[in-house]
Amino acid sequence: MDYLAIILISLLLGGISGMIMHRADFCLAGMFRDLFLFRNSPYLRSLLLLIALSMLLFEMARLMGILNHTLPSSLYGLPSLTNLIGGVLFGLGMVLAGGCVVGTLYKVGAGSIPSAGALCGLIIGSTLYAEIHPAWKELAQLTRLGDAASLPQLLKAPPTAVLLIALVLMGFFLRRWWRLDKLELPSVIRHYLQPKKAAVLLAVIGLISFTLLGMPLGITTSYAKAGAFIEQIILPEHFATLSYFQGQGFHYFSPLCQRELTAGAGPFLDGLSLVQFPLIIGILLGSCISALSMGKFQLHFNIPRAQLLSALLGGVMMGLASRMSPACNVWHLLGGLPLLSLQSLLFTLGLFPGAWLGTRILTRYVIK
Repeated sequence: MDYLAIILISLLLGGISGMIMHRADFCLAGMFRDLFLFRNSPYLRSLLLLIALSMLLFEMARLMGILNHTLPSSLYGLPSLTNLIGGVLFGLGMVLAGGCVVGTLYKVGAGSIPSAGALCGLIIGSTLYAEIHPAWKELAQLTRLGDAASLPQLLKAPPTAVLLIALVLMGFFLRRWWRLDKLELPSVIRHYLQPKKAAVLLAVIGLISFTLLGMPLGITTSYAKAGAFIEQIILPEHFATLSYFQGQGFHYFSPLCQRELTAGAGPFLDGLSLVQFPLIIGILLGSCISALSMGKFQLHFNIPRAQLLSALLGGVMMGLASRMSPACNVWHLLGGLPLLSLQSLLFTLGLFPGAWLGTRILTRYVIK
């Protein structure tokens, strides 16, 4: 019954998230791309609002004893230069793919063919990572940046004090944007959801996921699981030699089960499968229902080859980067940054040069 509850909650959270992201077109990839493409990104302001709200909600829940989580933990480990490198590659890939790991999903649910190609690329890239895992793991250990997992630990300061300082700094910009009405976007589309409202709703969903399921939103390990399942069937002998798919080194505490659940990237059902697969299905269904209800579900097959190739290659890059980082932009931006994880801070820093490079390639070779 506990497992069934986890599955149903994940499915519900995914469905609501898919509807919200589709109606607000809340694509994290577009936020970074527009910053370099148009020198302006109104959606990026809403992302800062989402991070600030998540930070406030997570800390309030922790102080109230609802959220039992402190760094370091199995969720966010020690920082390394590989987190930065993974962020750069992920930023490049998400711009070329036309969406991040979640943006790709809600666009597939709305009928996007290029996003379906990016989704295939995500599975391919996540599977290919197993080939370089031993060497990359060794590089991560060699380039580890100290024994502090979070910014408060690095500064040797109380977590609440550091969070308050960060909230004050973000609040200064958010208050200014709110007064100048820069968090509101003009729209004539019926049922369009303003990004600032989407940010508030997604912050609440993130809190519910963390407190009930034991982890923030995240989906990319399931892409590796899907790829491992396929490779096990096609190349069973080679699959048996890949250590990445054999272990279950990841673990987290499940509040519903009141015990730790183990997880791994291999093709087996585990604690991670209970959360992430229903979440993926929920996002697809939620965005599909939203698109159908708005009359926006459309399948266009007359897509330029350059765009399809760009989406596929971008997906492969994101799949690789999400394992190299480790984890995706949703896991780091909506989960790690509110906790001031140093891994997530490095990953986020890498997104900016990666998105800049992706924009240059996109405008020169894809959309010209």
